[in-house]
Amino acid sequence: MKTLSLSRRRFLQASGAAAVWVPTAVVGYTAQEMRGFYSNGQMTVNVSKWELDTPALCVDLDLLEANLDKMAQTMAQNGIASRPHGKTHKCPTIARMQMERGSVGICTAKVSEAEVMFDNGIDRILNTTGNVTATKINRAMNLRQRCPGFIQATDAAANARLLSAAAVSKGIVADVVVDVDPGIQRTGTAFGQPALELAQLVDQLPGLNFIGMLCYDAGSQHVAGFDLRKAQTLERMSAATDTFDLMQRAGLNTEIFSGGGTGTYNIDHWVRGLTDVQVGSYIFMDAQYLAIGGATDTVSYSDFHASLTIMTTVLNDQHEGRATSDAGAKACTINQPWPIIKGESGMSYRSTSDEFGTILYEDSPSRQYKVGDKLELIVSHCDPVVNLYDQLYVIKDDTVVAIWPISARGMSA
Repeated sequence: MKTLSLSRRRFLQASGAAAVWVPTAVVGYTAQEMRGFYSNGQMTVNVSKWELDTPALCVDLDLLEANLDKMAQTMAQNGIASRPHGKTHKCPTIARMQMERGSVGICTAKVSEAEVMFDNGIDRILNTTGNVTATKINRAMNLRQRCPGFIQATDAAANARLLSAAAVSKGIVADVVVDVDPGIQRTGTAFGQPALELAQLVDQLPGLNFIGMLCYDAGSQHVAGFDLRKAQTLERMSAATDTFDLMQRAGLNTEIFSGGGTGTYNIDHWVRGLTDVQVGSYIFMDAQYLAIGGATDTVSYSDFHASLTIMTTVLNDQHEGRATSDAGAKACTINQPWPIIKGESGMSYRSTSDEFGTILYEDSPSRQYKVGDKLELIVSHCDPVVNLYDQLYVIKDDTVVAIWPISARGMSA
């Protein structure tokens, strides 16, 4: 591991006069120290990723950009747009990278995420979760006043009337899409006539502007096996297309028909009428997606790279067949499949304890970890993992080159 020498003068230049001097030969820079090195959008000190204090959330810049480019190229070839989901990264910097590659907008799960995205320069936002309380409706309408590119979703007539009243009271017109249930019974109105009647109501209500529908088939995203995934997706979405046709024949504005995701990104263009794909996890990937297999690789979903990792440190190596690290449930979540130890074989990982993770050695492990060793974990499920951290260390050639705030972390309301 590389050991860095850092002069007192250089440290103070990097982090400000109030900084405390860090001696030379430091290994394990804290988050506060690392932020001190990140000045004017550039790292002023070359810090190896292996010198980060742990647990630390890292993204490999080359792999991230390769994933972004692959999605943009695929969408262009297939003649469909992307509208990526910001709930995956909660990071305006990544949202801007997606928009720069041609995405027509950003999705958010919550109005709080939408507020953060707009405050950080993202001005085309689709809030896919309906707002039903007076507080959230008011926040959404306030955001619409500031952001002409903000779109809201509704799935019920009573909610549509509340949105209308709120918009009229503020003297605005709010763009609204109808959320249609693909069959997973989570949110959304039913296919066919119920969806059409709701769309017509939205179109008629004062203060609302109907602009289309969304139908996100979450249940198909993780179906193992490409052929099965394709068959289920096209079967379910055929009813969505029929519903969209009804809206078109009724003379409604149908500029948006949004759905799909990372698991079906190379299937969704076969859904007639679909305008854009709500991809999310493709930028990072995780153990859940890697397990579903792809069109050309039945074992692993290798279309995109696992760019997101958690750096963790071994705390104990005294027990037979195992070692303990500092990345437990509070760093990794307890989503399954469990995190994957990057670059190793013959071992597995468990994050069942709040503060501690367990490395379990199996047959012919590729190595044995010692106290103080660091290792990287490919995360189980990227969305909730990202929400555990304040910042993302951006890595290129094993060196930290940027620190991106996870600005919408904790924005769950």
